[in-house]
Amino acid sequence: MTLFRILPALVLCAPAAHGQQTEWTGFHGNGMAQKYSASTQVTPENVGDLEKAWEIHTGDVSDGSGDTVGTVWSATPILANDLLYIGTPFYRILAVRPDTGEIVWTYEPEDTALEPLTQPELKNRGVTYWEGEGDGPCARRVYIGTMDAELHAVDADTGALCADFGEAGILDVNQWNKPDANFPLSQLQPPTVFRDKLLLGWAGKDWHDVENPLGSVFAVDARTGELEWTFLSIPEDYPGVTGTSNVWTAMSVDEENGLAYLPVSSPSADYYGGTRLEEIPLATSVTAVDGDTGEVVWSRQLVKHDIWDYDTVSAPTLIDIPGEDGAIPALVQPTKMGYAFVLNRLTGEPVFPIEDRPVPASDVEGEVASPTQPVPTLPAPSMDDDWGGVFGLADLASFGYCSRTFDELRYEGRFTPPSLEGTLAYPATAGGYQWGGGAVDPESAILYINSSRIAQIYQLIEREEYETLETGGSEAEGGLFPMTGAPYGFRLTNFLNPVGMPCWKPPYGLMSAIDLKTGETLWERPFGQIQKWGFYMPESWGSPTIGGPVVTASGVIFIGASMDARVRALDAATGDVLWKAQVEAPAVSNPAVYDYDGRQYVVFAVGGNSIIKPQVADQLVAYALPE
Repeated sequence: MTLFRILPALVLCAPAAHGQQTEWTGFHGNGMAQKYSASTQVTPENVGDLEKAWEIHTGDVSDGSGDTVGTVWSATPILANDLLYIGTPFYRILAVRPDTGEIVWTYEPEDTALEPLTQPELKNRGVTYWEGEGDGPCARRVYIGTMDAELHAVDADTGALCADFGEAGILDVNQWNKPDANFPLSQLQPPTVFRDKLLLGWAGKDWHDVENPLGSVFAVDARTGELEWTFLSIPEDYPGVTGTSNVWTAMSVDEENGLAYLPVSSPSADYYGGTRLEEIPLATSVTAVDGDTGEVVWSRQLVKHDIWDYDTVSAPTLIDIPGEDGAIPALVQPTKMGYAFVLNRLTGEPVFPIEDRPVPASDVEGEVASPTQPVPTLPAPSMDDDWGGVFGLADLASFGYCSRTFDELRYEGRFTPPSLEGTLAYPATAGGYQWGGGAVDPESAILYINSSRIAQIYQLIEREEYETLETGGSEAEGGLFPMTGAPYGFRLTNFLNPVGMPCWKPPYGLMSAIDLKTGETLWERPFGQIQKWGFYMPESWGSPTIGGPVVTASGVIFIGASMDARVRALDAATGDVLWKAQVEAPAVSNPAVYDYDGRQYVVFAVGGNSIIKPQVADQLVAYALPE
C-alpha cells in the first residue's frame, strides 16, 4: 500500500586488525534478519570521517515520463563469493568489485517484459545468493525474480544461466497459480534461503478484487527449481470469497532448529471483510513452519479479521535474549500498528504479555468487525492509541479545514473500522513499522527500528456510487480501490489540508532503541527530514521513512530511508546523528556493511520511491574511512 505521494505534499575478504563482517549474504545480512555487522573499524568517534569510496550507475531507472513506467529500487547489495551482487528494476544482475565498484559481469535477461502487471511501477528488492557443495559451473548461484513470476538462476562466477534450474535457468513460478488467476505471482522480493531450498513468496494486486489467488509460499530445490512443498494461508475449501494473505516481504530462518518464519499479509478485500466472515487464523500473522516440510509448527495472529490492510510487512528478527534462567530463543515481529510482538520463536508464546482488548464495532452493513484485538503490553508502541488531535499550524493555514474534516469523520481510536462517512485511520496502512524491519545487536539484545506516523482516511463507497467515480486512471495514485466482488469500493486519502500540509501533528518519523531484555524503550528520537523544492522542515518533525537500519558491533547505526535523500550514521547509544551524506534520491533500501581487504564499507542502493517523493535514481554508492 502506498502513501499516494503524500510526502511531496508535506513541504511546504583479507584479515583485518579489527572485528570483521566479511560477508553480507542475505537481504537482512543473515537468515535471522538481524541486520547486524560485526565490523568495528568505523566507530562513533571516527564515523564523521566517512567519504565516498566508489559509486556506479546502473542505467536502469525511469521517472515514468517516457515509454517506460517509473521504477522503485529497494535492493540490498549482497557480498559473497568475493563479489558484490545487486539486482535492478529491469531485472538485470550486476556483479561488482566490493572495493572499487568495477563491474565484473552483467546478466541481461531476454524477453522479460518491463510492464507493471501487479504494481503501479517496476520494482526490485535485489537478489539471493546460494552456495552448494563442490565446485564447477553453478556451484554458486545468484537468483533474481521478475514481475511476470519468473525466477532466474545464474552462475555467481560468470552470470551465465544455470541450465539445470527450471527451464534452461528460468523457473516459471506461475505454474503453481490457479488457471484462472487474475494476476501473476510476482517475484519482487528475492527468495529466502533455507539450507538447499529457496522459499518463494509473491506480490499481487490484492487491492483490485475480492477473489484472488490464495496466499502461498513455495519451497523449491535451489539446484533444480523442483517444488518440494507448498504452504497455504487460506484453506482451499474456505467457504467465503477472498484470497491473498500472501508473503510479499522477506522471511527469516532458524536453520539450527529447522524453522522458517513467514510474515503473512492481510486477506482480500483489504478494507471489507463481509465476504470472508469465517475465521482465517493464519491471515495477518507471523507463522513458523518446518523448513523441510512446510508444516505449520505454530502461528500467532496479529490482527483478527483484518479490515485495515495491516499486512505483516517485514521478516521477524531472530535473537536469543539473555535472562536469569538462560537465553530465550525469541523473535521480534514489527507491525504497521506500531507494535513489536516479542515471541518465543520455538513455541510462539509471548515473551511479554499480550492482552486481548475491546475495539470499536463496524457500522457497515455486511461487516462484522472482531470485538477484540491482541495488544502487546511491551515494548511500548511507536504510535499512541490516540492520534493527538489536529495540527494547529495546518488548520490555521487552511482556515480550519483540518478541524472541519475531522468533525465529519468516524474516529474511536485504534482499530476504528472503515465506514461510509469516512474513518480516521491512525495508525494507517502507510504508517507504523514498515518492510525494512529492525536491526538488533545480538550481544546487547537491543533493537533499533524506524517508524512512521501517518494519518489516513478510509471510506467505503456503495458500489453504484463508486462506479460513477472511476475515471480510468490509476486506482493507486487516485486513491480509489475497486474491491470488485464486494458491495463497496474504497477511497483512501491522506489526511492533508488543501495546501498539502498534514493535518496530524509531528513528528512524522522516529528512530527508537528497545531493550529486548526488559521491553523498555531506551531512547526515541525524531528521524529524517521532510524536504521539497530545496526547503527542509525542522528536524524535530522527522520524516516518514521506507527502508531499515543496520547496526554495527562498534555502536553505529547506518540508514537511508528518509525523504530528504540523505544517508546517515547514528550513535546507537543516543540516536544522535554523527554523519550524513547527500545521495541522488531517497535510499529506500537496507544498506550492506562489510569488510574487504582490511577496509570497512557501507553500501546503499539509491533508487527512490514515488511513495516518498517523485525522485528516482540508479546510484550504487559505497562509503569508507580514508585510506
